Amino acid sequence: MALKKINLKYCVLLPIVLAVTFFLFLVPSSFFGIDGLTVLQQRTIALLVFAALMWIFEIIPSWTTSLLIIVAALLILSNKGLGFLMVDSAGNPLVGTMSYQKIMSAFADPVVMLFMGGFTLAIMACKYGLDVTLARILLKPFGTNPKMVLLGFLSVIAIFSMFMSNTATAAMMLAFLAPVLKTIPDGDKGKTALALAIPIAANLGGIGTTIGTPPNGTAVSNLETYFDSGITFGQWAIHMIPFVAVMIVVAWLILLWLFPFSSKKVEIEIPESNVPGSWRKTLVWITFAVTILLWITESLTHISSNIVALIPLAVFACTGTLTTEDIKKIDWSILWLVAGGFAIGYAMLDISKGGTGLGATLVNAIPFGSMSIVLVFAIAGGVCYVLSNFISNSATAALLIPILCAVSSGLSTNADFALMGGNKAMVCYVAVCASLAMLMPISTPPNAIAYSTGLIKNRDMMRVGFLVGGIGLVLSFFWLTKLFPFA
Repeated sequence: MALKKINLKYCVLLPIVLAVTFFLFLVPSSFFGIDGLTVLQQRTIALLVFAALMWIFEIIPSWTTSLLIIVAALLILSNKGLGFLMVDSAGNPLVGTMSYQKIMSAFADPVVMLFMGGFTLAIMACKYGLDVTLARILLKPFGTNPKMVLLGFLSVIAIFSMFMSNTATAAMMLAFLAPVLKTIPDGDKGKTALALAIPIAANLGGIGTTIGTPPNGTAVSNLETYFDSGITFGQWAIHMIPFVAVMIVVAWLILLWLFPFSSKKVEIEIPESNVPGSWRKTLVWITFAVTILLWITESLTHISSNIVALIPLAVFACTGTLTTEDIKKIDWSILWLVAGGFAIGYAMLDISKGGTGLGATLVNAIPFGSMSIVLVFAIAGGVCYVLSNFISNSATAALLIPILCAVSSGLSTNADFALMGGNKAMVCYVAVCASLAMLMPISTPPNAIAYSTGLIKNRDMMRVGFLVGGIGLVLSFFWLTKLFPFA
């Protein structure tokens, strides 16, 4: 089976992707029917389609596709690219080539640094037992009532997912949940509710902070790049943590409705952290608290959250708390994946901002201004939601958010669009939609982890995922456009 899958990818899908990409790259620009389309913009379209198809079919790992995008952009779009490709038919240099430094800076985008700091904090928290200690403290108030225990797991998983990888959080909480599940009779539907709490809360929790999940970081980075209009860590948290809290309650009620408990009591026993106390453990606690405090108070301290993210790296490295082995645990694949998305975003920018100007050209060619703003939001969110159920939500956000930034720019003069939150509302809405996709085991790693317990059937996951995701799509739209729009 595995061999057939490999053969299908490399012998069928890859040739199709390459054929489509080279066709779009080589065909006369008049083929697209877009007025003012330049050679470099046409190449950017080909690169965008290549990224989309490679991410959708997962012919190679997503981070590898991102690396190829950056290398290809350097060769065919930059001022230091392949010489014979960077001149027109008369031998004159192409107008609007990108700076190669601009493209390569995607690897060190400030949001990449933000995630690196977040990953480091999570690694140190696990290494020195902060995760276990916090789980014991946070779950204790929920007692032994099964309904409250379910709410407790949903809440604690969501909180952890705001600051840790949702995959790591799901794996950790499954280890804590396993003994609890053994004490519940096999016929009790509540076991399924507890198992489903893992992916639901992990996916929802990531929405709460800019480091909670890569789509959030992608949204913030593109807003800064495209509109010079950033969202601080604290601003995002103030707006979105209440949304997460509401969605956790919604998910709790749905799980209790679909999978009611028959047991009257559930015991939670999380062993104490076996990491002995030391000055390094104390240092991790203090650094963790100070970093989060600085993130939240960015508007007061005026220290960018991206800079703050490097503080724990420096502290842990200088004190020997962060070792070479710890560095290897950083999820470099995610960092490279979002870097590829940033490179696409750079290419979409106007020429005056170092891009090819493709974004503006596409917006001028498509009559978004004549569409209902609600319809534009619905299409953007719907496409993101559907794609994220089948491919990485990070890849989906990396692909769609730069395009949506261009669309938002084209709608900037629309009064209705401004009343509905404008650029920030649309871009952040798409990021949230990416995190709400949890229909199937393949949709997210936490879904796969929960499915591995054997307690969840596909139809159960789809039912809960559809209800929670559907309510989330509607609620997040009103949340970001009417109830709590970003200023």
